[in-house]
Amino acid sequence: MNTYVALIRGINVGGKTTLPMKNLVQILEDIGCEKVRTYIQSGNAVFQCNKNRGSNLATEISSEIMKRLGVEPKVLLLEDAELQEAINNNPYETDDGKTLHFFFLDSRPAHPDLELLVSVKAQSEEIKLNEKIFYLYAPDGIGRSRLAAKVEQALGVLATARNWNTVRKLMTMVGQA
Repeated sequence: MNTYVALIRGINVGGKTTLPMKNLVQILEDIGCEKVRTYIQSGNAVFQCNKNRGSNLATEISSEIMKRLGVEPKVLLLEDAELQEAINNNPYETDDGKTLHFFFLDSRPAHPDLELLVSVKAQSEEIKLNEKIFYLYAPDGIGRSRLAAKVEQALGVLATARNWNTVRKLMTMVGQA
């Protein structure tokens, strides 16, 4: 049985596209996932499944949400080892889990425009691109970051961000799965 982390983009943000986590658990169980656990309302789930990622599991989850909710969110699916690797490669040390953000990318950027990001970053911000993870250290907060708003444009791939607190909690949940 494989352990996965699903990062569902664009649900329960700003009062639009509401998907209660109990409904997400039901959706995942209905398509054959087991030991489903969610974390906060922003579309994070850890589960086990016999299906492999190559079987278009992310697409199946997204399609099932579409059937029930009427919107088709993007689902980024990580294997437990990929989440651990993202943590291991984290270049920033901080105890403040709200200042460090992991942008999980749909694919490896072919032609990232890091110059664009550098041109809009605040002096206090630091960035690092590593394969399919973009790290943003924003000690003044992500809400004020002009850089954060430009990540997808500059990298040319779909991304969904989670802060360090959430990433650590998801890894704890993976360990409990």
